[in-house]
Amino acid sequence: MEIISLLILGIVIVISPGADFALVLKNSINHGRRSGIYTALGISLAITVHIGYSLMGIGYLISHSPWLFELIRYAGALYLIYLGIKGLISVSTSLTSEKERALTTRRQLYLAQGFLCNVLNPKTMLFFLSIFSQVMSLNNGSTIAPAYGLYIMLLHLLWFTTVALLFTSEGLSNTLTRYQSRINNGCAIALIGFGVLLGIKPSH
Repeated sequence: MEIISLLILGIVIVISPGADFALVLKNSINHGRRSGIYTALGISLAITVHIGYSLMGIGYLISHSPWLFELIRYAGALYLIYLGIKGLISVSTSLTSEKERALTTRRQLYLAQGFLCNVLNPKTMLFFLSIFSQVMSLNNGSTIAPAYGLYIMLLHLLWFTTVALLFTSEGLSNTLTRYQSRINNGCAIALIGFGVLLGIKPSH
């Protein structure tokens, strides 16, 4: 697989809807722009973990250790379900000004949510193991791999920050206010669905 194909594949994977997207959307709409951006940052930090173990070969060992892989899979499934249930039972708050939302933003919480949502996803792990094996097979693969990892990390940060900015823009946020409860419930149900599918459908 040529490097151009790998670059395009990275974009497709990042923008494909999934648990990360649902979480960023939910946090952005319910808790404001900064919450969505911190969630995006947490996801990007998790990507650096995937990159690290892929480059060191630890990911290969994890993927070939059934009990450890299953432990990560179930932990990820339970965490997604937890986030979804929490979203369903949380008290809905209206979209307010950025200044008002900033006062109640818990940065570390949203950073941790984004980080755990991504780092505990075994499908992301398998993607990195697969893609990095392709990168390493290229000429000068050992040199290209770290740069490609940085590219994937920056793609995640750019895409999910854009999602947070888009859905909290003044024009769109005014419209979304009328549907905030439905969107929140939809995102929460999606997170639960992703968790259930992850738990019942083997990824390995």
